[in-house]
Amino acid sequence: MPDLSIDTELARTILTGFIKTEIGRSGFSRAVLGLSGGIDSALVCYLAAQAVGPENVLAIRMPYKTSSQGSLDHAQLIIDDLGVQSLTVPITEMVDPLIERFPDMENRRKGNIMARQRMIILFDQSEAFKGLVLGTGNKTEILLGYSTLYGDSACAINPIGDLFKTQVRELSRAVGVPQPLLDKAPSADLWVGQTDEGELGFTYEEVDRLLYLLIDQRYKPEECVEAGFAENFVKAVIQRVRKNQFKRVLPPIAKLSNRTMGYDFLYLRDWGT
Repeated sequence: MPDLSIDTELARTILTGFIKTEIGRSGFSRAVLGLSGGIDSALVCYLAAQAVGPENVLAIRMPYKTSSQGSLDHAQLIIDDLGVQSLTVPITEMVDPLIERFPDMENRRKGNIMARQRMIILFDQSEAFKGLVLGTGNKTEILLGYSTLYGDSACAINPIGDLFKTQVRELSRAVGVPQPLLDKAPSADLWVGQTDEGELGFTYEEVDRLLYLLIDQRYKPEECVEAGFAENFVKAVIQRVRKNQFKRVLPPIAKLSNRTMGYDFLYLRDWGT
């Protein structure tokens, strides 16, 4: 099985440099992020605090009425340890009017509403705090589409989007993320008892090894089976990666002119500088 271990010191140097450079390139000097109490947002908070200074980082807790107290407490551990600025904005009264309008709404729809409301708060505070919104989605989630479009996937830059979940855990341990966050089961905390791996139907460790072969090493499906993965598992993961491609790109634009954005007009963001 493949070894996904990373040089944590090198990764830390690259990612803090990325945060500082990209924030400055965009004309900002501060950062805003949602702090859920999970390992991904904790790692981004540690990296951001090192990159631009804790006084220039705003970590926002956005609990819903079913959010666990443990998540709030774990987020507070990060805030206290780093000394970043913080804000708590409950979202219950914001999302419940829409949820209550549709009595038959199932949990996935409710979770998407919560995620998109949190995005609204983050970008509002981006304007108020004058900070760039940092993403907290990892490579595994992005490939599997395990995110809400224009919800938790919405950000200006994403420092950890090229780290698999198991690599996030490795780097988090190296930068000093508190042990309770390293030990807890990954969860978006969208409803009581919800866990990522329970929803996905497999562990991050298992799917990370497969995704590493498929994506990073360009293995063919049959080569993954030869490497020891169940054929049904390989097919299911490939299908999931393919069908969620739309979440990883900007909306396609119908081509009418000879200079269409995304096709012929491909200049970098800092074109002209």
